[in-house]
Amino acid sequence: MQLFFYGGAKVVTGSNYLIKAGKSQVLVDCGLFQGPPELIELNSLPFPYDPKTIDCVFITHSHLDHCGRLAKLVKNGFRGKIFCTPPTRDLMEVALADAVHLMEEEYQERGVLPLYGIDDLKSMLELVETHPYETRIKFNQDIEFTLRDSGHILGSSMIELYLSEGKNKAKIVFTGDLGNPPTPLLNPPAKIDKTDYLVIDSAYGDRVHEDRDIRKQLLQKAISDAINRKGILLVPSFALERTQELLYELNDFVENKKISRVPIFIDSPLAIRITDVYKKHQDYFNKEAQYVIKSGDDIFAFPGLEFTPSREQSKAINKVKAPKIIVAGSGMSTGGRILYHEKLYLANPNNMFLIIGFQVEGTLGRKILEGMPIVRIMGEDIKNKIESRAIGGYSAHADQKQILEFIDKIKKPLKMVFTVQAEKKSAEVLKKKIINDLGISARSPSYEEVYDL
Repeated sequence: MQLFFYGGAKVVTGSNYLIKAGKSQVLVDCGLFQGPPELIELNSLPFPYDPKTIDCVFITHSHLDHCGRLAKLVKNGFRGKIFCTPPTRDLMEVALADAVHLMEEEYQERGVLPLYGIDDLKSMLELVETHPYETRIKFNQDIEFTLRDSGHILGSSMIELYLSEGKNKAKIVFTGDLGNPPTPLLNPPAKIDKTDYLVIDSAYGDRVHEDRDIRKQLLQKAISDAINRKGILLVPSFALERTQELLYELNDFVENKKISRVPIFIDSPLAIRITDVYKKHQDYFNKEAQYVIKSGDDIFAFPGLEFTPSREQSKAINKVKAPKIIVAGSGMSTGGRILYHEKLYLANPNNMFLIIGFQVEGTLGRKILEGMPIVRIMGEDIKNKIESRAIGGYSAHADQKQILEFIDKIKKPLKMVFTVQAEKKSAEVLKKKIINDLGISARSPSYEEVYDL
C-alpha cells in the first residue's frame, strides 16, 4: 500500500493525494494550485497518474484548492464515483460554475484553452455520491471509508480510510483543512480515536491565532475605528464560509447596536449564491446558530445590509458616501470585485483594509497587508496608503496549538504524521514540534514523494 503526494506538499494549495491499496487506486482531493505563476502553471500539466485508472475520489470540502481540478479529471477520462457530504456537493456546483466562468475569461486573455468547460463540470456532478457524517461505507474489498466533520467550512470532512491488501491492513486519516473552533456557525472538528497514519493541515503550523475570545472585539473595534473617522472599511472575503461567518457577526453587532448603523455591502455574486446554499443546509450549523435562527432572527438579513449581485448595483456602491463597509471577493484579492474598490480606496489613509483570512505569499492581498507602497491592480500602479489590519482568530484553519492538541488526543501508536497544505516553513516547524513535543514520527513530504504504508 502506497501514498503519493501530488499536491499540498510544501505549498498551501493543489491538495491531491493518491492511495494504492490492493487493486484499487483512489484520490483524496483534486484541487487547483493557486498563488504565484509557477504554481498556477502546474494546473495545465497532465496529471501524474492516468485518470482512467482511478476508482473513486474523496473530496474533503468545496474550496477550489481541494476540488478545482475535478472537472479536468473527468475531462481526462475519470469515470468513478466522487464521495462527499450533501453541502459539499451543492457548494461545489456553485463554486465551480463560477470558476469555469472566470477561467474562460482568464485563459482567453492568455490565448490558451481553459482547463475544462461547463459540460465537463456537468459530467463531474453526475458522478457525485453524497453521504452524511459518521457513516462507515464499504467501497470495495480494498477500501472502506467514513466522513467526519472537520469543522472548517459547511459540510467539510475528514476522510477516514480503512485500507486492505491481503492480510496487510492500515487506517489513514486525511484532515482536509482542520477547523478553528469555536466558530460562529460550525461544530468543532470530530475527534479521531485511533489511526495508523495522519495527513494533517499545517497552514498555521508555525503560529498561534489571537485569543478567539477577543477576535469579535477586534472586529468590532476595526469597524468602529473606520466608521468614527468616516472611512471605508474594505474586507476582501472568501465567498465561501468567511462571508457567512462575517454576516453572522455583523448581524449581532447591528441588531444589538454594538456599532453605528452604516451601509454594509456584500458585493460578490458568488457569496450571495453560496449564502443561499447555507440557508438550505442549516442542519449542519452548530446548536447556537440553530437556536438563534429558530428564535426568529434571520442571521443573513439585518438593517443596512445590501446584497449587490449585478454590476450596476456594484458600481452604485461608489456613489454612497462614507462611512461604509464593503465585503467583496476574492479573499486574497487575486480577482473579483474587490479589485475595483481597492483601486479607488487604497490611497486614502482614513480607509481600512481588513484581512480575516489567510493570504498566500505573492498574492495582492498579502502585498497590501504587508504595506507595499505601490501595488499593481488591473495593469495600473496604485498607491497603498490604507491602514491594514489582520484578525487571525477568524481563520478557518486550526493553529499550531490546536493541531498539536488534536494529534495528542489520538491513541498511540501513531506510525507517521504528514504535515501538508502549508508553506514550507509552516510544515517544517510543525513537523519538528510533533517530533520533539509529542514524540511521534512526522515528515513534511515533497511534491511527488511516495510513502509505503
